[in-house]
Amino acid sequence: MLDIHPIPAFSDNYIWLLTEGTKNAVVVDPGDADPVLEHLRCTGLRLTAVLITHHHYDHTGGLDELAAAYPELRVYGPRDSRIPGLTDQVGEGDSIQPSGLTTRLDVMEVPGHTSSHIAFVGDGKLFCGDTLFAAGCGRVFDGTFEQLSHSLERIAALPADTLCCCAHEYTLANLGFAKWVEPQSKALTERIDTDTQLRQASKPTVPSSLALELSTNPFLRTQDPGVIAAAENFAGKRLSTPSEVFTALRRWKDEKYD
Repeated sequence: MLDIHPIPAFSDNYIWLLTEGTKNAVVVDPGDADPVLEHLRCTGLRLTAVLITHHHYDHTGGLDELAAAYPELRVYGPRDSRIPGLTDQVGEGDSIQPSGLTTRLDVMEVPGHTSSHIAFVGDGKLFCGDTLFAAGCGRVFDGTFEQLSHSLERIAALPADTLCCCAHEYTLANLGFAKWVEPQSKALTERIDTDTQLRQASKPTVPSSLALELSTNPFLRTQDPGVIAAAENFAGKRLSTPSEVFTALRRWKDEKYD
């Protein structure tokens, strides 16, 4: 069974640590090597592999230092020349067994936040980088709104008990926007209360279950009549597809909330 632990980095990043009860460890998106090396030192774990979801520096900045500390390190990531140091380039349809683990992870291409973004899914866990956040989703940089909408639809089709391991602690801010979209939602009110208590106790709000995201994350609810109505009110026109609803929601958050 895959055990997961979020290592805080920078002001709001999480670097996910994966173990299976041995001394081997894998990390996901190490933007900073220092907290990873400190955790390994304190726990006696040995880093055997790194998983990279996309090229942004706050997800890749620690690679050189980690590779120097562990010369045999395997580094899995998308086929993107902007990510130096990869030993294994992977994409849609690939299934990998990260060095040091017995668990196999399937690779999903989930572009939108960036054009080459991937996610890793296995043992009921989804390592989704900046594609999906708790109660939100990533901004569109060098991908497209249509790509990100489709990627989120694919994630939404995973089993509802999947644990979504995103890379940032943005949950309370995201919930604030979600409440703009669905102000009468009891599920949102309950989640805001729960996650506020977690943050007040300095605990992470992630991972979250996909079931919770499907009930409270507006970017996964683009076929809900209330969400459609809110998006149409912002856009000032009728929206005929989930992708159009998603684009209106993302622009609304970008322009009016963030």
